[in-house]
Amino acid sequence: MRVLSLRLHFSPREAARFTSHDPQYVTQDDVASADAPAEELPHGWCDIVGRGRMGGALASALENAGVPVRGPLARGEDSSDAALVLLCVPDREIEAAAAAIPPGPIIGHVSASADLSLLEPHERFTMHPLLSVVGGGTRFAGATCAVDGSTPRALGVAEELARRLGMRACVVPAPKRALYHAAASIASNYLITIESVAERLAKEVGLDRKALIPLVWGSFEQWAALGARAALTGPISRGDEGTVERQRAAVAAVAPDLLTLWDALADETRKLAASPSEIAS
Repeated sequence: MRVLSLRLHFSPREAARFTSHDPQYVTQDDVASADAPAEELPHGWCDIVGRGRMGGALASALENAGVPVRGPLARGEDSSDAALVLLCVPDREIEAAAAAIPPGPIIGHVSASADLSLLEPHERFTMHPLLSVVGGGTRFAGATCAVDGSTPRALGVAEELARRLGMRACVVPAPKRALYHAAASIASNYLITIESVAERLAKEVGLDRKALIPLVWGSFEQWAALGARAALTGPISRGDEGTVERQRAAVAAVAPDLLTLWDALADETRKLAASPSEIAS
């Protein structure tokens, strides 16, 4: 396992290294997926609709991958002569954005959990890159991309777009997309929430975020390499409930509003500690 060189100041580009698309976490399967024989995309323009972070990132990355891209375009701009239209808009705006597009192009969206039916009556697909997108310059290579399609051709388009970006396509059918999104939210959004709680408590003893960074990175590296059970350390993993109780009392003294979260996390950690260790892959 490669040891990280830790720094105290980070640019967005440096911070982006420590996501699921870091090259050190690209597997042989990912490489094989990216090198698979190319499928033909429909001939013509691929219009990217939506000028947010995802729209900008995908327009830049697909253009760099040789896909003829227009955009990112504002919602409502004419896409009647496009072969593909990829909607990078908020979930609540997908249906209206799709309805404004005349029949002809295959339409896709990039929502993690929105239903494909929002794109009816078009031939349609969905592709959701499983990574944090910060805008232009986002590296998609090595990430997983959740895909689905209303027809074999539409699904093939989603898979090929993912392949062109170096991603590993994984079909996640409609009944499981909300659960897929929940897993993604825990892995990314809720992780940040937990780190914010750690920052809050650390400030009570005079420590800032920088003091926690080596600990967080070390835990992430161990989890990535070994799996959750083998990476678990700390008093609960050792069965030291006395220390856990002292920790809880300290939290109660300065932040009693955090006790519900503390207890829930401690209970889940006890379950993890009691589970069989995974075999590191």
